[in-house]
Amino acid sequence: MLRITVPFSYVIESPHEKGVIWTGSDDGYVYVTRDNGASWQNVTPAGLQECLINAIEVSPHDAATAYIATTRYKFNDHTPGLYKTTDYGKSWTKINTGIPNNAFTRVVREDDVRKDLLFVGTELGLFISWNGGKDWSAFQLNLPITPITDLRVHKGDLIAATSGRSFWVLDDLGLVRQYKNDGADFSLFKPEPAMLVNGNSELDGNSPEFDGSNPYRGVNAATGAVIYYQLPELKEKEHISLEIKDAQGNLVRSFTSQRDSTAKRYDGAPPADPTLSKTKGLNRFVWNLRYPTMKGVPNVYMESSYRGHKASPGKYTATLKAGEKVATTEFEILPNPLYPTDAKTYLEYHTTMSGMEAEVNKMHTMINTMDNKREQLDRLLKSLPADEKYKIIKKDGAALVQLMKQWDEEMIQRKSKAYDDVENFPNKFTANYLFMLNHTESDIPKVTNPTLDRLKDLNAIWSGLQSRGQQILDKDLPAFNKQLWDAGVGPVWTN
Repeated sequence: MLRITVPFSYVIESPHEKGVIWTGSDDGYVYVTRDNGASWQNVTPAGLQECLINAIEVSPHDAATAYIATTRYKFNDHTPGLYKTTDYGKSWTKINTGIPNNAFTRVVREDDVRKDLLFVGTELGLFISWNGGKDWSAFQLNLPITPITDLRVHKGDLIAATSGRSFWVLDDLGLVRQYKNDGADFSLFKPEPAMLVNGNSELDGNSPEFDGSNPYRGVNAATGAVIYYQLPELKEKEHISLEIKDAQGNLVRSFTSQRDSTAKRYDGAPPADPTLSKTKGLNRFVWNLRYPTMKGVPNVYMESSYRGHKASPGKYTATLKAGEKVATTEFEILPNPLYPTDAKTYLEYHTTMSGMEAEVNKMHTMINTMDNKREQLDRLLKSLPADEKYKIIKKDGAALVQLMKQWDEEMIQRKSKAYDDVENFPNKFTANYLFMLNHTESDIPKVTNPTLDRLKDLNAIWSGLQSRGQQILDKDLPAFNKQLWDAGVGPVWTN
């Protein structure tokens, strides 16, 4: 048996074959045994100068393929030294192209999903190769320029150990694994599975200014579905859209790059939908897993959330459209293993929440429509001359305005304009309905019997209010419009 007297600097066992062990030394020798140490072969690359074998990587895809990262900085030689073998070390190829001459190498790793996707840590940061080391490019992103002392691919993440900058984790390897360095200008990448979790992250937002790091604390992974897409150069008036559908093909949520010009801002207003970036190149968008935001009532403050409920675990599709170009991909929402929720409970929760959210939209749509008609009617009545022939119209119009106000006052508290106004002005019907909805919406989805009892009571009240509102809008207002037409006055618009 060959006795090795040189000190080891790195030892790794093959993940493919029992008894295959690679070693590297601090003076530049590489050995391999394929019989559990019974015999060893010197497989040092030909012509390799004295150096430190700092890391060895056995390819997760091929037992005969291995990589070594060597360094000679102790000899004041800072050139990179990466080598690759595909035949258990019988022959080696130097693979340094693209790495600066002063970035000496410390570690090389191959992705465990995509063959030939390599990462190398150097004295001057991180580099990537898409083609098994034929060439390299910088992969620094927001990572500080710092020595990378070790790398590990673990559960879809790339973990980097640095000298003086702590640990850094790149948790979007799903995107990197799909990326094709072929110049394609329109692509939609398959999102990594999203898990239903509570809490939030700075990465949940869609601000292009945030670089993914915080100088004072670590940043958790996004809590929604992270969607990446590649775009060509778009004209100023060209827009893109994104649709998310469930496994049955039902539309769950849609987004666009065009900002909603009709959205009104006021204290307590529903949050505006985020817009899609249409910048040339790679873009990132996070869907918070929620159904559409509910409608509000302009300039009315309610201590409530208008957010839709979170989607249930299952398979979903995302479709991106840019002009005539369309791309579709699938992704999955995973259940939180800490939640006791089963499929039946998720379905009951989704059905109940969807029904309540739809009713809130109906309520606030009717309130806003009624208020718009009342304002029109007020202006029209004030504009009528003080002639005797308009006396009946003014009287009947004033009665209709009063009827509208009375209904509105039962539905909404318009005196509430800011936080805690409810202490001075009692909530009205829709605020109470939203309170019940928000109380039901939970990170652990479950509809309780008290919620169903309360929902039954409020739905009975809403049935009466809705009937009265429809009577005003569908019968009383059109009848009054006929009076206006008969008197030669223009109508109140009813659409």
